[in-house]
Amino acid sequence: MSTKPDDNLNLTAGILAVVFPGAGHLYLRQTRRAVLAAVGVLGLFFSGMFVGGIDVIDRKEDKWWFLAQAMVGPLAFGVDAYHQHALKAYPLDPNIIAAGEMQAADLERLTPRALYPGETRKTIDLRLNTPAGQMERTIAYIAPAGPGQGPPSTKSIGMMNELGMLSAAIAGMLNFIIVLDAFFPGPSSASREPR
Repeated sequence: MSTKPDDNLNLTAGILAVVFPGAGHLYLRQTRRAVLAAVGVLGLFFSGMFVGGIDVIDRKEDKWWFLAQAMVGPLAFGVDAYHQHALKAYPLDPNIIAAGEMQAADLERLTPRALYPGETRKTIDLRLNTPAGQMERTIAYIAPAGPGQGPPSTKSIGMMNELGMLSAAIAGMLNFIIVLDAFFPGPSSASREPR
């Protein structure tokens, strides 16, 4: 008796597994497997961030690592969005900050980066000159830190950063296997014939 390859395909469970680790197995009523999947993937992901800081999830500076980390699901994209928009800043020239305006094309060439010790993140309302006219935009920029000030987060150095990125990447690869298992569930243990 042969079965077609798509007989065992479960789209709903697979999509739920992509959205949150273990959710696909919960849908399949495999509660123990769902809990183990969620604890394993989320434990690795958050331990990576605990070891290396939030900077280990960075799709712009560490894009190859992020490809594996992204397989954790929307959680990885949410952490990255927070990191990109709330913790990084543009390295603006002090003359631009004093003038309060710059060319939009010049801003597009700049890349926001993590802050270093002795730096802090500030915001400025900047007038951007475009071919269509001027527009206002609030920009986060890097400024020297004053006494008692510091960056909201710094890039971890050396092995701590690498271990954190590796742990989060392994979480993504583990979740990929879990997603495949949810998409193509095998026969349940109750339906197996005893040996």
